[in-house]
Amino acid sequence: MKTAEFDYPLPPELIAQQPPEDRAAARMLVVDRWSGSLTHARVRDLPEWLRAGDLLVVNETRVIPARLFGTRADTGGRVELLLIEAQDEGRVRWTALFRAAGRARPGMVLEFAGGLLRAVVEEVRGEGRIVAALSSAEPLADLLSAHGVAPLPPYIRRQTGRSPESVVDLGRYQTVYARHDGAIAAPTAGLHFTPELLAECERRGVGRTAVTLHVGLGTFKPVKVEAVEDHRMESERYEVSEESARRIAAVDRARHRVVAVGSTTVRTLESVAAEHGAVVGCRGRTELFIRPPYAFHVVDAMLTNFHLPRSTLIMMVCALAGHELVMRAYAEAVREKYRFYSYGDCMLIV
Repeated sequence: MKTAEFDYPLPPELIAQQPPEDRAAARMLVVDRWSGSLTHARVRDLPEWLRAGDLLVVNETRVIPARLFGTRADTGGRVELLLIEAQDEGRVRWTALFRAAGRARPGMVLEFAGGLLRAVVEEVRGEGRIVAALSSAEPLADLLSAHGVAPLPPYIRRQTGRSPESVVDLGRYQTVYARHDGAIAAPTAGLHFTPELLAECERRGVGRTAVTLHVGLGTFKPVKVEAVEDHRMESERYEVSEESARRIAAVDRARHRVVAVGSTTVRTLESVAAEHGAVVGCRGRTELFIRPPYAFHVVDAMLTNFHLPRSTLIMMVCALAGHELVMRAYAEAVREKYRFYSYGDCMLIV
């Protein structure tokens, strides 16, 4: 397929800049992939669309405040660093995105948090990526919590640096069930859940289990090639517990539905099944690119936000629900002025 087939027009004013006051008040377009019907609802209505015996699978990754603003030690020039992934168990060496007026070079020293955190550039890898060695006067997690900024995507406009608005983002750009630090982007479908909504799903006999995929640059890397199959995904880390694997297998045997919350959960489940023949307890890295035509092995239904045109995420959604139906649903969402992207509304595919 051609990348252009996954394009659609989106008025800029529909790109959500703020989260809804009530997470569960977001709109939800229900897409029935068997009948082709589209139904307008709210996230709080989700239990009405689930069945007793269904299993919600969520991604428990936790977004770290990975964006730092500081200066070059030699010139005092401003620098922005986005920590991507620790390269060692001690969390000293990190791959990161570097942004400044000049280019990074090995040996360059960067200072953050008033000098409490220093980064020395060890490698320059191209496309703005570096490997840096970090040293700090306090535990890194504490410094990031006090001085870091949530790594919001660029289509959410914020002033540079730490601000009252960015502090709010630290809480809202995070799921209520996040447990494991490591993501540089939120699994945004999960942002709609509240403890009350989760409790109501449980009351109705809907189970819940979790996987972890630390969302990195691979999920959001733009597709720049003309032919979809020429795109290459970057790898991301995942982990599935033995308990989650057992619960998913039990649901499959009982012929109930596995309802994946978000594209990262879909990618984790399908990656494990593709490698092992079934969902098993394991950890690893995935480069799986789910696009039409793809035969799903685990996922029966999916809750997902509205995604960027030409992105690997909209391609995944089309693989599950069909290209024609998804593009029709997106056109309907635009007409009805749904809010798009990370802080926006969502789609339930059943």
